[in-house]
Amino acid sequence: MASGIRATVKFTDPDGCPIARRSESATGAIDQASTSVALPGAVGSVTEFLVPGDDDGEDAVFSYGTATVFRTVHEGDVTCPCECLGQFGCPVHRYVADDGDLTLVFHAADFGQLQEVMGELGDRFEDVDVQRLLHPPLEGPPEERVFVNRGKLTDRQREVLEAAYRMGYFERPKRANATEIAAELDITQSTFTEHLVTAQRKILEDVLEGSA
Repeated sequence: MASGIRATVKFTDPDGCPIARRSESATGAIDQASTSVALPGAVGSVTEFLVPGDDDGEDAVFSYGTATVFRTVHEGDVTCPCECLGQFGCPVHRYVADDGDLTLVFHAADFGQLQEVMGELGDRFEDVDVQRLLHPPLEGPPEERVFVNRGKLTDRQREVLEAAYRMGYFERPKRANATEIAAELDITQSTFTEHLVTAQRKILEDVLEGSA
């Protein structure tokens, strides 16, 4: 079985998501939700989730003191991100809803499926933000290898980074210094340094996130 890709995606106030809607009145984040399961003899699925400090609503099924279990029945219409993922067979690893926003951690089989899923999510929901992508390594624990999102770089930052790499700025000894690379790009040395430092910081955010 392929190890696939684990994606963390955030939705700002997604329409049709019962977990996000309930999180608007909850006293804390909702981070305990069951995987949707098929109802016996019926079309659709059911999702149960634990809401801190909220016991009001017809879909409330059980109270745990200061928290309440809610149950939502899906009739087969795709109205929320989780149902959309279900169409692609992507298992959801974790749900976190807080103040109306929803963060999902899910698994895609490969980059092709991930692109297809993200395209569909982008079409259905207005504000979708990819927070993190992880690809398990061939050796060692899965968290040791990360997907670096080059899309976070501006065109100029990427141009500076590529020029610095191509001209040997990162080699020891250096084959080119900051002044030479800045001249090649027809920019000042301070501008080169600013873009290079920003680009490196953005990449290191992906590489080192969660390791500190």
